[in-house]
Amino acid sequence: MSGPQVTEDLLIVGAGGFARETAQAVRDVTAADTARGLAPRWRLAGHLDDDPALHGREVDGVPVLGGSERVHERRDARVVVCVGSPRDYAVRARLVRRLGLPVSRYATVVHPTAAVSGSSALGAGSVLLAHCVLTAAVRLGSHVAVMPHAVLTHDDAVGDFATLASGVRLGGGVRLGRGAYVGAGSLVREYTTVGAWSLTGMGSTVLADVPPGEVWAGSPARRLRAADGPALDELRTDGEMTGRWPGTRMESPVA
Repeated sequence: MSGPQVTEDLLIVGAGGFARETAQAVRDVTAADTARGLAPRWRLAGHLDDDPALHGREVDGVPVLGGSERVHERRDARVVVCVGSPRDYAVRARLVRRLGLPVSRYATVVHPTAAVSGSSALGAGSVLLAHCVLTAAVRLGSHVAVMPHAVLTHDDAVGDFATLASGVRLGGGVRLGRGAYVGAGSLVREYTTVGAWSLTGMGSTVLADVPPGEVWAGSPARRLRAADGPALDELRTDGEMTGRWPGTRMESPVA
């Protein structure tokens, strides 16, 4: 039998929209724990952001304590990195690499309204926001962002640093490569692959495999162009690490 739940300090790296949503999720987790008579699992210590204009201010009532490097001063605190947008969806990977923290420092935040099956598994540093669903045997890598009302069905596998925007629907057996970004409201056909560091536009219907490092959009989705520079840089970095380019590898698979 496990012991009583321990409350840990939590630092959120970033102070933009995704970070604010995660802070609210942490508040909701705390409220749910308290309602169940448990000690809260997190104590929200504050945001860390590399924009000096934010330092010393509050964002939605949460203080911005300084730049991201301050994670090294708070060795007792757990960390979650909440940065990124369609304009630069590789920034989360760059920041995690720069911080160089051990995996044990990273928290996994799951909103209390998320439905995560017992047969699914989540990697360190991932965030699941309100009302998302993981049905059966879903595997998420590390530092994955799952936005509200996303649905991942049986046997989906999601690589590190991937982002599923709000309202995404993945059919069974879908593979999202490392760093893939699936735009809001996208539908991805069962047993389809979205390659590493690719992006699908809002409302896309993905019926065929998307190669690594490309931007697809439409219904059915078709190739528009190569991904932007930061995503291609990450794809090249992956290739240098594995001896393959372009790559579709999924790092840190979870059992």
